[in-house]
Amino acid sequence: MANPAPTAASAGTLMPGTGDHDRLVAALADPSLHGPDCAGVALLETHISSVLLTGTYAYKIKKPVNLGFLDFSTLAARHHYCEQELRLNRRLAPELYLGVVAITGTPAAPVIGGDGPPVDYAVKMREFAQHDLASRMLERGELLPAHIDALAGKVAAFHAAIAGAAPPAGCGTPATIRSVALANLEHLRPCMATAAEHAVVDRLEAWTRQQHALLAPMFDARRAEGFVRECHGDLHLGNIAVIADAPVIFDCIEFNDAMRWIDVMSEIAFTVMDLQERGRADLACRFLNAWLEHTGDYAGVPVLRFYLVYRALVRAKIAQLRAGQLAAGAAPAALVRERNAYLQLAQAYAQPEAAALIVTHGVSGCGKTALSGVLLEQIGAVRIRTDVERKRSFGVPVLRHEAAADDGRLYSAEAGRQTYERVRRLAAAVAGAGYVTIVDGAFLQRAQRDAFRDLAARLRLPFVILAFSATLATLRQRIALRSRRGNDASDADLAVLEQQLRTREVLTADEASCAVAIDTEGALESMHSPHAWHAVLERMGHARPAPAADVAAPGR
Repeated sequence: MANPAPTAASAGTLMPGTGDHDRLVAALADPSLHGPDCAGVALLETHISSVLLTGTYAYKIKKPVNLGFLDFSTLAARHHYCEQELRLNRRLAPELYLGVVAITGTPAAPVIGGDGPPVDYAVKMREFAQHDLASRMLERGELLPAHIDALAGKVAAFHAAIAGAAPPAGCGTPATIRSVALANLEHLRPCMATAAEHAVVDRLEAWTRQQHALLAPMFDARRAEGFVRECHGDLHLGNIAVIADAPVIFDCIEFNDAMRWIDVMSEIAFTVMDLQERGRADLACRFLNAWLEHTGDYAGVPVLRFYLVYRALVRAKIAQLRAGQLAAGAAPAALVRERNAYLQLAQAYAQPEAAALIVTHGVSGCGKTALSGVLLEQIGAVRIRTDVERKRSFGVPVLRHEAAADDGRLYSAEAGRQTYERVRRLAAAVAGAGYVTIVDGAFLQRAQRDAFRDLAARLRLPFVILAFSATLATLRQRIALRSRRGNDASDADLAVLEQQLRTREVLTADEASCAVAIDTEGALESMHSPHAWHAVLERMGHARPAPAADVAAPGR
């Protein structure tokens, strides 16, 4: 157990039992109460709990507070929410959450798990090292792309496992989403000291109201379609540890149904926002794309930017609340600067940015997937892969090859037509929401490319063809290597390559005006430099990137 970061805060009301809580926590800090192996007890405090770290175990005791959005003021309530915390967090971290223990005796002379009537309760957890927090690993440069990929896979699997249950009344409805979003601004407004600061909140409130009105039908539809689920609710890096090189997610919201029963897109928006705020937009983009590739929820991307703004404002509010709990000095001043940084990030999300539609072109083995993966992190794009969506549409596991390659359904002409049409619909949702969108496919037929060029024209977005090429020897070598590894969605083998070479329709002269030729014969590592993509960025800027009037929610 590491220091749980606050999820929301309020000056709140300290209840009459607060003095007993303080005496209880002070008494439990005695190492002799925790066995002969306990060399000392560390105390971590949040706005809603006290956490005692004993070296082996952590004991989380809820404070007797009523903050409006949570009420721990009675012993019965604290017991209930300890049980809730155990139940909910065992979904993601059963190895950390060991049980709920009664604390007996008296506040001045407590016994953990003793006989007699409880004076309080604690969630007993297995302690882990503070330096294993993902937030701290990121600061040290030790949070790697592989960790981000594993995290995305774990979150996607979690979301799939919790699908199906109907949300409690009111949770995830447009009215609740609006109320919760505006509450952040209502809390921040009295804390703004200057006219300029008030103007920032005014603009963000106007944007939130306007975007909510635009997106309300989609919020309603996503709830009806099952995208509102009993999520974690507080998925930032301070609630993720990397233990034995694997991400472990802990400390979900147990105290408020409406903050936990949310759209899965709101859930992952917190992680995306947190990585961006910490200066790692590349990892934020990687996490988003990995989660989307696992889930296929590209149709939900139009609501993402609303939730990014919401999550940034949540953190701005928390920083302000923490500042208000401290005496004047350097610490509160730093928290006010943190608040302003989150407000600045929220404004950046709320500003329309230049979108574009990019498609790849080239035979198997030319580097389309590897290099479009590099590009998407450079420019903050969303990528859709035809190989993945083809298998998803037929219910075939992405990494299943033998049976899939022999299944004529997947690779018939009609299956190809359906795949490109499916991907076109998804690209319309993503690009129409204002995101640079990369469609990773072979696009060997002129008609396939024309369909996406027409889509870009309808959306009034720049259209770019990334034309990849390599020598035949290199193509064959890469395909053989990929087949041996078996870790990619593509089923293309050498026979498929030969067929592609015979039947492909090369780019015409008029297509060359929107194409960028990329020779991948050399080391692909050279393409990790931003300078390698300069020609692509130039092509993206050739057309006016204004979103079409009939497209909802332009995004970041």
